[in-house]
Amino acid sequence: MYSTCLFCNSALGTNEIIEHFPVGRRLAFDGASGRLWVVCRTCERWNLSPLETRWEAIEEAERAFRDTKLRTSTDNIGLARLREGTELVRIGRPLRPEFAAWRYGDQFGKRQRRFVAKTVSGIGALSALPFIIGGERIVQIMSIGPLAGVIMLSGAGTVIAGAAGVVSGWRQSRIPIATVRGNKGELLSLTKTNAGRVSISPAGHAFDWQVKLQHVVMYQAGSVARFFGIRQVGYGAETVVLRCEAARRALATILPHTNQSGGSKRAVDDALAVLGDAPNVQYLMHLAATTKSDRQPKSMVGETLLGLLPSSLRLALEMSLHEDDERRAMEGELKELEQRWREADAIAKIADAMFLPAKVDETLNLLKATEPDNETHA
Repeated sequence: MYSTCLFCNSALGTNEIIEHFPVGRRLAFDGASGRLWVVCRTCERWNLSPLETRWEAIEEAERAFRDTKLRTSTDNIGLARLREGTELVRIGRPLRPEFAAWRYGDQFGKRQRRFVAKTVSGIGALSALPFIIGGERIVQIMSIGPLAGVIMLSGAGTVIAGAAGVVSGWRQSRIPIATVRGNKGELLSLTKTNAGRVSISPAGHAFDWQVKLQHVVMYQAGSVARFFGIRQVGYGAETVVLRCEAARRALATILPHTNQSGGSKRAVDDALAVLGDAPNVQYLMHLAATTKSDRQPKSMVGETLLGLLPSSLRLALEMSLHEDDERRAMEGELKELEQRWREADAIAKIADAMFLPAKVDETLNLLKATEPDNETHA
């Protein structure tokens, strides 16, 4: 039983209601198509379950949905909150815009709120400088002279902002935020800086396309980073060009970071309009690869940075790749989906270990070393 989000590697939580599927605090199910999703409460993305027990779980979810009185429904979609806090989303036969509003509205809306909150908090931190310094100290500084006081306060603000910028820049260029597979299946770690430089371009003929990205090589962190619980950091920038399935899967992982600012209901509607005009995923990818921007660096001839694509096209690409994954799974490629769940669990464990103090490893190794002795004495 997998318990980690396929997309952000966060824990999905548990429930005590669905005996055949005790994973997740929000479950979405479609009895007609036999689909069961776990909605990640961190990134709001829908994780399709590849488990063979999903039919029994769907039947349990249907009964629980009908038995609860705390529910709201339209003709096609219903939401029920159970007494122990688990939420059930029941999918009937919705039109695509209605289904997308439920499915992607929370995702992009939550990202937008989080992005705005981070921006405001950054501005607020500088605005709080007088409170950090203290009123009495400000009076002392201003007593030197109005001009000198303003210069000193401005200098303090500049130093604090500069220090925060240095730390933020270091994290963006050294700490991985995503892991993708290369053309040969190798793991590639991408920092926020790397994710911002991913480009897409035409490849070969017709609607072929490819993804170009930079990734970092992971090394043991220095003493300062280890003091803050960071055990591995990335250095260097190796460039690779991904094609075919590797490019598609990498793009599905990277786009949520490119679309970190999310989008409003109107943005989702605009993306749906783009999606509705596209006959398939391949067409959308070719459209993205051939879209030009005035802000594109002149050195990147024939390439298009993902971040410079129109927001409606970026959101449509993310939706399309997500749905394409599920279509493949429902057509019988469940083994690949199960492998992705295993990878998500493994990557989550690696990510957790990166930020554990070294003392934890020493203690675990010590306990492991003493286990045989304990068994012998017993």
